[in-house]
Amino acid sequence: MIRRLIGAFDRGTAFVACVLVVVLLVCVSLGVVTRGLGEPLIWTDEMSRILMVWLAAFGWILASRRQLHVRIRFFQGLLAAPLHRAVEILIQLAVTVFGLLICGYGVGLVVRNHDLEATTMPISMAWLYVPIVLAGVVTAVQGARETWRTLRNARATAAPLDDAVGR
Repeated sequence: MIRRLIGAFDRGTAFVACVLVVVLLVCVSLGVVTRGLGEPLIWTDEMSRILMVWLAAFGWILASRRQLHVRIRFFQGLLAAPLHRAVEILIQLAVTVFGLLICGYGVGLVVRNHDLEATTMPISMAWLYVPIVLAGVVTAVQGARETWRTLRNARATAAPLDDAVGR
């Protein structure tokens, strides 16, 4: 059941990212064409900025979920297995804390901007910051999940060694 929900979340996130790319493309194209015709639509710039923030946040979520963020593992790969796991746990705990900090910061931005209206559109500026909250939550959950997975795998690989030594 949980795996289905996670799979649905991942597919939904990818779908939203694709929709955002298309809407951003249409918005920017509309702005370019109307400027070229001498009758610019002033809201296209502001909408493009908002869409870019949303797209960046959803890209961040997709990269976090697929573990595709840039990461240099060269030095970690040189470590012995127990030290490698310890470093991995520290990294994932740092990712979890980072996600929580970003989420908290994003909530603060949403709260501070909920009563401000966009310059060219009748929407709250809080919408600019909403995806930051979501990205922070997903990052924190993903970091906690990876920490748990590393701890669980460490115990699973240590248990047979402990049994063999005890015999």
